[in-house]
Amino acid sequence: MTTADLVLTPRGIRFRGRSFPCSIGKGGRSTAKREGDGATPVGVHRIVGMLYRADRISAPTSWAIPIGPRDLWSDDSKDSRYNQLVTAPYTFSHERLRRADPLYDLVLLTDWNWPNAVPGKGSAIFLHQWRRPGYPTEGCVAFRRDHLRWIAERITPGTRLIIPEV
Repeated sequence: MTTADLVLTPRGIRFRGRSFPCSIGKGGRSTAKREGDGATPVGVHRIVGMLYRADRISAPTSWAIPIGPRDLWSDDSKDSRYNQLVTAPYTFSHERLRRADPLYDLVLLTDWNWPNAVPGKGSAIFLHQWRRPGYPTEGCVAFRRDHLRWIAERITPGTRLIIPEV
């Protein structure tokens, strides 16, 4: 591990010499992640992309991609595009990326079960804004808005997110 890694600790995520409070999945940590279990997968995951709401915030980096009004994320393991960015109209189960609330104003994408998704192994482990301190996610890692922005401005593609076993 290096200071350039995002490492989950009992105090939050450690990154670049700082510690950031965060929320993880309501199912805790899991070494056997499954779609819908609400768990955050244990392991080493890489940051592979960044999405942001250009109508709400400025791009944190030059490699961030704006979220369009039709952008969705497939969470249907029966779909050939499972755990991929897709666009509406879309008939399979999905999550809307352009939300009314601010949770996905800035999203860091991980390589969990991506790019070659195994059906049912779980989709969309993102780093995003939290609802409030301590409120669990569906498996993602969530932060206070300003902390997420600080992290996003300093990571690069390939930065490692390390979720150790408890």
